[in-house]
This record gives sequence, structure tokens and C-alpha cells, in this order.
Amino acid sequence: MTDHEQLFGAAPEGLWAAPGRVNLIGEHTDYNEGFVMPLALPRTIKALVSRRADRLLRLHSGHEPDAEPVTVDLDDLAPGSVPGWAAYPAGVAWALADAGHEVGGANISFDSDVPTGAGLSSSAALEVVTALALSDLGGLGLPPETLARLSQRAENDFVGVPSGILDQMASACCVAGHVLHLDTRDLGRRQVPFAMAVEGLRLLVVDTRVKHAHADGAYAKRRAECEAGAAELGVPFLRDVDHANLDAALARLSNPVVRRRVRHVVTEDRRVERVIDLLDAGRARDIGPVLTEGHASLRDDFEVSCPELDLVVAAAVDAGALGARMTGGGFGGSAIVLVDEDAAEVTGTAVREEFAARGLAAPRVFEAIPSAGAQRVPL
Repeated sequence: MTDHEQLFGAAPEGLWAAPGRVNLIGEHTDYNEGFVMPLALPRTIKALVSRRADRLLRLHSGHEPDAEPVTVDLDDLAPGSVPGWAAYPAGVAWALADAGHEVGGANISFDSDVPTGAGLSSSAALEVVTALALSDLGGLGLPPETLARLSQRAENDFVGVPSGILDQMASACCVAGHVLHLDTRDLGRRQVPFAMAVEGLRLLVVDTRVKHAHADGAYAKRRAECEAGAAELGVPFLRDVDHANLDAALARLSNPVVRRRVRHVVTEDRRVERVIDLLDAGRARDIGPVLTEGHASLRDDFEVSCPELDLVVAAAVDAGALGARMTGGGFGGSAIVLVDEDAAEVTGTAVREEFAARGLAAPRVFEAIPSAGAQRVPL
């Protein structure tokens, strides 16, 4: 960790951590008020925090160890007023204050082992760890779902990224050893046991090292296309399109691009239901083909994959993986691969060899172990 006292001249009063996540299934359904199934990773963003007597927020990133802390005045915060990575924690302070909570000055030093730009929700982890730390220090006692909603507001309205609430809820609410079955309409949630070891399985994350950026407009465009589809079908959100009547609904859509977007979202909600049924039946290994089917939908109907993600999925399945799919918003980032435990090393090697054969940078491969959500941890 960064030497907080050397940076700010004050000893930290506490240490908080919030995890990145992968999404097992349910991609681009959250802003359509659908269903998602994320799990928290053991990789976290940690925040050392000390209070200040003034109205300043001073922020330091361990990714830029030699840089001076970013200083923002809590009384001057407004959407778009803070550039770069510091906009995320500053946006959380703004969202807390705008919701009527008392926010005081603070020094915060962040360190992270969540890869940035890998589709593992480093931005949500940064928001949630800030929200939890400020809530605890201020004695606010805000519940996890409130921290998630405020963090989403920071990202949507302060940073300007129109994301759904999947990432923030995963970082705030996940439980070790479980995947989170979340209804994004009312935030109803259920912790579903995901004991892969019992069935001799492992879930791998393959970071393609292709950087993605939600703020580049592609994410917002997909969301607008979904909203256009819902409007043409006369429903509030695509969540309200019945899968059993999907073909009839698609026939009513005039734009072929919007038609594809709608088909992905409605079938993806159905895939979440299928995965839940399989996990409840103790058949975790049988979710593999559903994951691969979901990738094809993201690639062909939602058009958010990229050649490197497609390569991971193809190479992994060819090597005997039970299933694979891109995870996260897309346009780069990571894929997940479900494998038999004794095939994990072979599968990882096969993916690396395919990347090497095409002259691509070696992907980073690690295991996704369902982990705990945001918490205060011992100093």
C-alpha cells in the first residue's frame, strides 16, 4: 500500500476494500431492467482514508505513485468538473452530498490489483470503496444497495457514463462462494451457491489486454438502441418483452439493427433463467453451452465483441472447455472460461498459443473465485 501518512501528513483511520467482478451471464440486461448474475473477484481496490478539517478531498492513486494527489473542493463539485480517474471518487462525494448526506473533507490513497480496462469493473470498485469509506467515516450507516445506487449515480451523472447498476451491486453486495442473482428492476437479489470445486470445475478469466472504454460512445449507442426498441414495442423496458412471443415482437420492429439488439436482450434474460435452473439443480457443468450461446449473441446480435475475445472463446472451446463467453461491456476486456479442473492448465496454454500464433500480446489468465463484496478490513 501507499505510505498514506507520508503523502498526507496524517495516519489513516481505516482501510476499506471493494472487488472487481465478472458477470457469469446477463450482459447488457441491467439497463433494460433485466436479470444479471455477477460474482465478485478476489482482486480489489483498497482505500486508506483519513479525515480532514477542511472541505477538500485529496485523492492519490497507487497506479501513479510519483504523482501529486488530486485536490478537489467539495463545495465546487459539479458534473464534468473533475477530469480523469479522480472523477469517480469525486462523483461519489457529489452523489452523497446531493442525496442529503453530510460529507466532510478526506485524504484517500487507493491501491488496486483489479486490471483497468479489462472489463472487470475497476471503476465500480473505485466508486463503491469510496462510498463505503465515506459512509463509515461519517457514521452514515448506508446499506450496500444504497451505496451501489449512489455509485451508479456518480458514474451516470457526474462522470457521464450511462451504465446500469450491475457492476456497483456486484462490488457492494456479493458474498464469497456465491453468484448474485439480481433483478435490476427492484434490486431483489438472491445469493446462489457456486461451489465449483464440488463438481471439479474452475472458472478462468482471460484478460485479452485489449483496452475498452465505456465512455467512447459505443455503450451509450447500444443503450439508445435498446430504448428505441422498447419504445417501438410499447413497453417501458425490454425486460417486459415476453420471450415466448419474441418472434412476433421482432417482426414489429422496423430497424434491423434494433431488432438484433432486442433479440439479444430478451434471449439473454432467458439465459440467466436457464443458468439459475441448472445451478439450483446442482448441474453447474451444464451451464457451459449457455455461456457459449451467450457469447454468440453478444458477438452477432449486440455486436460488442472483438476478434481477441472471439479468439479466446474459440480456442478455449476447441481445447475442451465446457463453455466460454466475453464478460463485461465489450469492445475488449475479458472473457470467462468454464473448464474441468484437470483441464484448466491445458486450456490456458491453448489460448496463449493461439494468441502467440497471431502475433498478439499474451493474455493474462487467472482463476475467478467467488469472493466477498465491499468491506472494511483490518489496517
